[in-house]
Amino acid sequence: MDNHHLKLNPGKTEMIFIPAPSSNLLDFSISLGDTVVSSSPTAKNLGVVMDNRLSLSQNITAVSRTCRFFLYNIRRIRPFLTTYATQLLVQAMVLSRLDYCNSLLAGLPASAIRPLQLIQNAAARLVYNLPRHSHVTPLLTDLHWLPVMARIKFKTLVLAYQAAKGSAPGYIQRIIRPYTPARPLRSATSGHLAPPPLRVCTSRCRLLSVLAPRWWNDLPMTVRTAENLTTFKRRLKTHLFRLHLSPPLPSL
Repeated sequence: MDNHHLKLNPGKTEMIFIPAPSSNLLDFSISLGDTVVSSSPTAKNLGVVMDNRLSLSQNITAVSRTCRFFLYNIRRIRPFLTTYATQLLVQAMVLSRLDYCNSLLAGLPASAIRPLQLIQNAAARLVYNLPRHSHVTPLLTDLHWLPVMARIKFKTLVLAYQAAKGSAPGYIQRIIRPYTPARPLRSATSGHLAPPPLRVCTSRCRLLSVLAPRWWNDLPMTVRTAENLTTFKRRLKTHLFRLHLSPPLPSL
């Protein structure tokens, strides 16, 4: 920052120490001029609350709290709104917050994501002005809302598409690369992504470089080989919608 003639504001500076999984947390501080900045268990970056274990539990709690506040206020004026107006309001005030930077949650267990899914369920019931224990799957289907877990996968796969087409930032393209076989094979035109080394797959399963190729290579070929981003998004949403919300076929 000195080299670029910039000044750091110590009063707005936070420090977070993220250790390796097998390491202990350290309590230390640094000096910035006359201000001492101590390490904190959490720090906010572009609206996302990062914790020192990268569990993102604090961020999920913060998002849930904010969404409940908006749902409470919308519920108060719900008698004066149409169903369509309520849907627009919920999408603008609640779903936008559920979707913000949600690719960071990729790979988390369903139990960790559950608070966000409960928020979406409450939002769907509010749109149709239904009681708390109403079955929510038909509502999500009618609203064309993907469940939270599917929305996370959708955002991650959009990043993968952009990396495969060369339109993603350089740091994304360096970790998500198209599959190039060593010799000419039919798989060269299948639109696959290069999988990471096996040792990485087993030890760091939440890495974007692991999850994105794994999810991408499981997509139908018609989705992987979409000619543009708009078509890819449309086909991907249809695929995820059938996967997560369509009723299972009856067994013979």
